[in-house]
Amino acid sequence: MAMTVQPQPDRPDSTVIAAQNDAFRKLACLGVPPAQPIQGRMHVTRALMEAGDGFMAEAVKATGAFDTFEPENDPEGWHDFGAVEIRGKTVSWKIDLYEADSDFRYGAETPDNLATTMRVLTIMLARDW
Repeated sequence: MAMTVQPQPDRPDSTVIAAQNDAFRKLACLGVPPAQPIQGRMHVTRALMEAGDGFMAEAVKATGAFDTFEPENDPEGWHDFGAVEIRGKTVSWKIDLYEADSDFRYGAETPDNLATTMRVLTIMLARDW
C-alpha cells in the first residue's frame, strides 16, 4: 500500500528556517553578512566566558562554522542546535525563535518570517545545559 504525504500549509518551511538560522549563525559568529537583514542576539554563558585562553573565541568560531546536520541531531531540519568539541570539552549552541515585539516572552508564530522573528543564539559549555 502506497502512502502519500500531504504538505502541511500551516507548518513553516524547514529549509527556509534552516537557511535563515545558518545565515544568522554566520553573521553572529563569523561576521559574514546575510543576503537579507536578520534580527537577533548572541549570548554566551558565564562558564564559557570564564574558560580563558581564547577558548570562547574558538567556541564562537566553531559554532559559526558548524555544518554537520543529520536527522539524529536536527530532526526538524531547522539547523537550530549543534555541539562542537573544543580542547576536549563539548560546547553546545542553540537558536531560539521569538516574536520580535514580545520581549522574548513568546515563540515566533511565523518563524520563517524575518520581519517578525527575533533569533537568540546561546553558546554554552555542555555542563551549562
